[in-house]
Amino acid sequence: MASPIKMASSSASLSLHRRHHNHHLPSHHCLVSLSPPSMDPISSLPRLSSSMPPRALDPINSPSSSVNSGTHASVSFGSPSSCNGSMGISGVSKAKIVRGDCGYVLEDVPHFSDYIRDLPNYPNPLQDNPAYSVVKQYFVDLDDTVAQKVIAHKNGPRGLHFRRAGPRQKVYFESDDVHACIVTCGGLCPGLNTVIREIVCGLYHMYGVKKVLGIEGGYKGFYSRNTVLLNPKVVNDIHKRGGTILGTSRGGHDTTKIVDSIQDRGINQVYIIGGDGTQKGAAVIFEEIKRRGLKVAVAGIPKTIDNDIPVTDRSFGFDTAVEEAQRAINAAHVEAESVENGIGVVKLMGRYSGFIAMHATLASRDVDCCLIPESPFYLEGAGGLFEFIEKRLKENGHMVIVIAEGAGQDLFSESIHSVDKDASGNRLLQDVGLWLSQKIKEHFAKKNKMDITLKYIDPTYMIRAVPSNASDNVYCTLLAQSAVHGAMAGYTGFTVGLVNGRHSYIPFYRITEKQNKVVITDRMWARLLSSTNQPSFLSPKDIIEDKKEGSSPALVDDHDTVDGYLVNKEINY
Repeated sequence: MASPIKMASSSASLSLHRRHHNHHLPSHHCLVSLSPPSMDPISSLPRLSSSMPPRALDPINSPSSSVNSGTHASVSFGSPSSCNGSMGISGVSKAKIVRGDCGYVLEDVPHFSDYIRDLPNYPNPLQDNPAYSVVKQYFVDLDDTVAQKVIAHKNGPRGLHFRRAGPRQKVYFESDDVHACIVTCGGLCPGLNTVIREIVCGLYHMYGVKKVLGIEGGYKGFYSRNTVLLNPKVVNDIHKRGGTILGTSRGGHDTTKIVDSIQDRGINQVYIIGGDGTQKGAAVIFEEIKRRGLKVAVAGIPKTIDNDIPVTDRSFGFDTAVEEAQRAINAAHVEAESVENGIGVVKLMGRYSGFIAMHATLASRDVDCCLIPESPFYLEGAGGLFEFIEKRLKENGHMVIVIAEGAGQDLFSESIHSVDKDASGNRLLQDVGLWLSQKIKEHFAKKNKMDITLKYIDPTYMIRAVPSNASDNVYCTLLAQSAVHGAMAGYTGFTVGLVNGRHSYIPFYRITEKQNKVVITDRMWARLLSSTNQPSFLSPKDIIEDKKEGSSPALVDDHDTVDGYLVNKEINY
């Protein structure tokens, strides 16, 4: 059923939903098909004008629902195709794009009402919870959104926004009907147990949910019948331990088997904790659940110790990793300064992004050189690493080098480049720390310029196996509770994250389309260079190319700002 959409005359607010009795009714949808798939979805959205009244498709066929302002659209991205491996399903994902005045764009997340008609909703049990009765304005307004960019210009567009996380006045589950499950996948990270604990306790204490299942061993646990019942007593003190009580694994994703298991067990809330590969898997699980028309909420809590998740301010476990890295750097510094011409080399995690190495270096102030994947370097010749090491040893008599595990991989000869991958599809890296240490020793032995003493420290797995610190514990608590609030409110196919200090619901494709990386022409990297006094190891050509990569988002569609790739072309795993 089509109905007109009215444009707002004021930019003060954008109303996305309308409350109607006890039902949460979503905005009308304007279905826009992209052909070819590479077309920019934002620039291809219809522009509304007074000369041509807009029409929209109503997914719920409710004559009483309406949109007060803005354009609400479901934009197709990708083409119907099977994904790689056993994860593959056919189907077209849709990005829910809402436009408002002054360049306002909301990238919304899916909701049950998008594909299930006439769903009842219920008052939020938190209204009767004595712990929250004293909190004023505890519930999040349906129209609240969070801006991705907080830096604005006087005449610039308002830019991209995400739906604000938090409890709603109405929920789409009765507490006794909820059967939730939690799964952890991929590598270890500080804070995993805290997230598990707070999901269980949040469901139990805030919403009265008593049926929570832990899926053991990652994705394969869904169809290998490895489960454990979870309640507040079971998870009471797990946040004091590293790792995950549910166990984890890489790979093992079989979409059909997983969704069959979810359906057979009567599970209607799925909480998936893992990195970008895991979240890609979660997105495909959501698509299959949606295809089957199941009332099952799929919520992701993104995890990576490398802090390379886009959009979000930071990932949980990162603060703990930086703090733990200090121990290794301090040890290397003590070893180096205790001998003549001492060199300490510390390898830290960071496959594609050097955030841990950069932040640990800035926090330490004892590091003389930081090498990350984003900043290429070379060993020999004028301006090379060896020349800088010689200079620093002559000046200070010792030095400390921090190198991320993904740095310098291009320096390995083709014969020793690894093409093997782990079960998650990540390329197995060479041990650059060990290789660099050997190259430094060979250089000084060959030159006979000075005798050096080099100590190599690799704290990689020590860093990720520790319990989370206080800061990460608080952050994990808020992430877990945000996921619970979103699932109870009927949202699905989303991840949670901190965006400019506000917790938000983010579509899956936004955190899986690319990886967050250190911008070496940004102020933070300049601060590091100022702290270490190391050369940039960059040629003028490298600087120009990096500025192009890190340039401001393009202005499209009457100067609406689109940050990065707004819509992923397809889900790959």
